[in-house]
This record gives sequence, structure tokens and C-alpha cells, in this order.
Amino acid sequence: MKKTFTLVIAAWSILSLNLFGQDVEGFFKQNCASCHSIGGGRLTGPDLKNVHLRKDESWIKNFISDPQTIINSGDVYARELLSDSRGVIMPKVGGLTPFIIQSLFDFIKEESAKEKSKYGGSAITDRPLTPSDIVKGRALFIGETRLKNNGPTCIGCHSVAGEGLLGGGLLGPDLTNVYGRLGGKKPLAAWLASPASETMGPIYQKHPIDEEEVLPLVAFFKDKAVSNVSVAGVHDFNFIIFGFVGLAIVLVLFDLFWGNRLRSIRRNMVEGKI
Repeated sequence: MKKTFTLVIAAWSILSLNLFGQDVEGFFKQNCASCHSIGGGRLTGPDLKNVHLRKDESWIKNFISDPQTIINSGDVYARELLSDSRGVIMPKVGGLTPFIIQSLFDFIKEESAKEKSKYGGSAITDRPLTPSDIVKGRALFIGETRLKNNGPTCIGCHSVAGEGLLGGGLLGPDLTNVYGRLGGKKPLAAWLASPASETMGPIYQKHPIDEEEVLPLVAFFKDKAVSNVSVAGVHDFNFIIFGFVGLAIVLVLFDLFWGNRLRSIRRNMVEGKI
């Protein structure tokens, strides 16, 4: 009985390895490729080609598991990575297990050994950005043009200086300077093609931003970054203006309904009717 149980466990382990082995590339593409290439140079995060030669396996797996803890520990190399990434902290990926982390480590190592990994460059066409891209990107951001795969409109969760009646949503971070924050055209395009945050990842996995929509959005964000306008100031100004307008409306209504009542009483008193 014990021997049979052992064989079942062994068979299940092998099956699990084979099943995840087929999907580890999809996991990497969804959760890692937006910030990392394997042989294609830095995106938001470092190029992972031969990362196992730069740090030992234990360190790499611990960092994959919980980047923030390693950074907070004062680890010198982790601090260097944070600085090179312009302060962008690698998010902790939900659902990670020791088995998945090991599979990712092995996958990166295998891809690093190839002369050219399929993750050695961006799948997005690297063409120059144009003024028409900015117009298209703005229309996509504010929702004038729907995203091809029916993903949610960006402005519903994010703010960009000067866009939207009240500056946009506040659920996600301000994107006015996201172009520079993520490191420019190539890293931002890679992120938009496969967002890996805990909130955006599951949504855009089902409704990905189309390749033809990525560069217009990049152009729009670049244009906003160059203008270097503070969205906070726009928000404050809008709220102040709407506050004054609202107060004026309330005072006018108060005068119409309450003032007429008082005037009618005074008129009767003057005319001797009271």
C-alpha cells in the first residue's frame, strides 16, 4: 500500500512538472516579460539573460518570491537594481509557490542558453512615433475610441494632466510622467502589451491592448511627459472652480426661493396688509 501511494505521488509530480512546463512560458509572458527581456537589454527591469551567473540561485528565487523584503533588508545588489529601475519596485506576483519559482528559474536559465531567446526583443513594431499617434493615443486613453479587445478605458482608473473633466480616475497611479518613470518608449510599450500589476494583469490578460494601439498610447504618454504639467495642480484647480460654481448656484437658488418669501412679507407690511 505504501509503495503504491509513493508511486502515485511520483506520477502526479511528473505530470505536474509536464503540465506546468508547458505553461511556464505563458506565466513568464504574462507576469515577467512586460518588465524583463532575456537577451534584449533592459526594459523597466534588468535583462535576465544569464542572471544565474550574476547571483546565486537561492538569492534569485528569494527575490522572485518577495522583492520588497529583499530591498528592505538593505541588500546592496537589490538596491542597485532599484536605482537602475528609477525607483520602480518589482511587484510581488500573486500565487507563487516554490514549484513555480523553481520552474521560472529553470525557464530563464534555459532561454539564456539559447543563441536568441524569443524574449530577446519587443514584439511591438519599433517605428517612429508620429503626431497622429498622439491624437489616436489620447482618444484611446479618454475613451473616445474603444480599445479593440474591449478592455476598460484608461481614464476610468488613471489620471493624466489636463485630461478629463476632473482629471481622470484615482484608483490607479497618475500616468502623466509614466513615459520617463518606466524608462521610455521600449519599456513602456512592453508594459502596455502585457501589464503585470495585480489589478491590471487579470483584466488585460482577457482583454489585451492590441499591438496597433500600444504605440499611439506610448506617443500620448510621451507628449504628456514632455509637457511636464503637474496633474495635482489641475485637480486642485478643477475642484476649486467647480466649488465656486456650485456655491454660486446654491446662493442663486437660495435667493430665488427664500428671498422672494421675505420680500413678499415685507411688501405686505409696507402696504399695511399685515
